[in-house]
Parts: sequence; C-alpha cells; structure tokens
Amino acid sequence: MKKHIVCFGDSNTHGYCADPADCADGGDRYNEEERWTCLLQKALGEDYLVLEEGLSGRTTVFPDPLHESMSGLDVIYSTLMSHEPVDLLILMLGTNDTKERLGANAACIGIGMERLVMKAKTVPAWRDGKPNILLIAPPHIGEGLYLRPEGVPMGPGCPEKSRGVAERFAVVAQNQGCAFLDAEGLAEFNKLDCMHLTRLGHKQLADKLSELVPTLLG
Repeated sequence: MKKHIVCFGDSNTHGYCADPADCADGGDRYNEEERWTCLLQKALGEDYLVLEEGLSGRTTVFPDPLHESMSGLDVIYSTLMSHEPVDLLILMLGTNDTKERLGANAACIGIGMERLVMKAKTVPAWRDGKPNILLIAPPHIGEGLYLRPEGVPMGPGCPEKSRGVAERFAVVAQNQGCAFLDAEGLAEFNKLDCMHLTRLGHKQLADKLSELVPTLLG
C-alpha cells in the first residue's frame, strides 16, 4: 500500500486563486498542474498518495457564525479515519483564525492548533499507531488586504495577528513532537488580497515539501 499523506487546510490547500490572470484556467481555483498538493504528488511519485483536504474558511477549532462546518476540530476524526492508514498529516491553518469576529489573538490561535494536534494524535487511523504530523505556519497576511472587499468581513487586526502565529505554532510543534515549517518568505502570497498563494507560491511550497516529506516518512 502507498504511504498516505493527508493535507488538511483551508483555501490555500484547496487551491483558491484570487487572481484569475494567475490561474491557467482563468477561474478561482488552481488546477491539478498548479496546486501544491498535486505538485507534491508528482514530485513524490507512485509510492505516495497525497490526499487533498482543503476547505475555504476552515479554522483550527473556532466555529464561524457566518459559515457552516469551519472548525477543523469538528471533522479531523472523520477525515483521518476516511484515509486510514495515515502515514503523515500536514496541517496548514491559522489564516482564517485571525478574523475579527472569531475573537482570537495569536496566542489563542496557537492554543487552538495545539488542541487540534492533540485530537489528531488520538484518532486510531495512524499506520502502526504512530502519529506523524507536520505543522505549517502560513505566510503572513499583508496590509494590502484592506484595499480589497475581502478585507471588510475579515475585520481589523488580521495582519498583526498573523505575524504572531508562526512563533506560537513552533512552540506547539516542539511540545507535541511535530515537525514544523514556517512558510513566511518561502511561499509567495499574491498582492491583491494578500492572503492567498500565487501559482509560484504553490510551486515554492511543493518544492520545499518534496524535500522535507520523505525525511519524515523514513
């Protein structure tokens, strides 16, 4: 059986494209030749199965009063069980947690991620019963967010809070025995809404993960 890698995240795992001119199909989602998950699959080869579990708007643990089923904590059990046996879980969340209406600062977002990680480790879906998690801190949200309509419902303070997430996630990774990657400066965000990966950003993240993932799977 192939090694199962579950990529659990938000719109940047789903492949949302904020700039149709940057997407080969001209739509609002990068295609299978552009998304980091698909690029990672190609780079790793046939011995691996990279499973996309990205949902736009997903948070670590916070329910969103405006949208259904956004808390990752509520679905991590069923997600992992549906893909068992799981060899590696890649978690990349935190951007949506900064929304003003959720009332979470960087410290609370870190606590939310730790709670999600702890829950994931208890799910009986791991191959040989051995949890294996890579925690990715997303790039920082840019101040240009507020020049776009998307910035209005996000609310004030998102860039500031996002800049504190990586430090919190690094502590979570250390405490919980997870691998950690900070994507700030590694994977490019677009200059329109300043919170989504560009096509180049997807490639940059996939290139890094294609080097890192094999070292985590032995």
